[in-house]
Amino acid sequence: MSSTRVYKVSYFFCLAVIGLLAVLIGFAKTFIGPVTRGSFSAPIVVYIHGAFAFSWIMLFIVQSSLINLKKYRTHILLGSFGVIIAFGTAFTMLPVGLFAAHKELRQGLGETAISGFLGVCTSALMFLSIFIAAIVHRKKSATHKRLMLLAIIVVLWPAWFRFRHYFPSVSRPEIWFAVVLADSLILISMIWDKIVNGFVHPVFKYVGTFIILEHTFELIFFDSTTWRVVANFVYRVFS
Repeated sequence: MSSTRVYKVSYFFCLAVIGLLAVLIGFAKTFIGPVTRGSFSAPIVVYIHGAFAFSWIMLFIVQSSLINLKKYRTHILLGSFGVIIAFGTAFTMLPVGLFAAHKELRQGLGETAISGFLGVCTSALMFLSIFIAAIVHRKKSATHKRLMLLAIIVVLWPAWFRFRHYFPSVSRPEIWFAVVLADSLILISMIWDKIVNGFVHPVFKYVGTFIILEHTFELIFFDSTTWRVVANFVYRVFS
């Protein structure tokens, strides 16, 4: 009599798949489609960043699957590549952000273009900080996987923001797509934790709340006088 192992799909795997769909749909009009048609032109670092960011999401899907299959040794070995992918994703955000700022300056957006670069820098810093915390707590499974999930959510906001191209009639897309839609995954994770585990894990409660507050802070103060002063300083440092 043979027994078959039932593969249980985890919550983290499901959110990773949602993240993958968000990237494929969000960037379909502005990157994936134009690239396949040969109508997209950008520095090589833009393609490298895209490869790193996509690999990061795919890695999370694979790693979640390995845990579900109890392939712990393979999970650990593959995690070594995650360090390279994470740092590659974070560091390539900066030249990509500079490219976007220079492009928008040529389009006449002025100080707003430089303000956008500061937002890229804060995202890179937040993503890398959360990832490093996840590595530090890699032996604490519950903490580690939640931190990794939040790192994914931080990386995903540009994809969600590009959903505005599908819904051009929505006013203030930076609110509804870049913050409300993107950060709703954090709130959903808190609810899931409460229902399934009976409490909201401190990672979701504190780090997740911090991400929401940081995004809200950026939304409120973006392109303000103070924001522009800081943005110009950071822009000069990296230019």
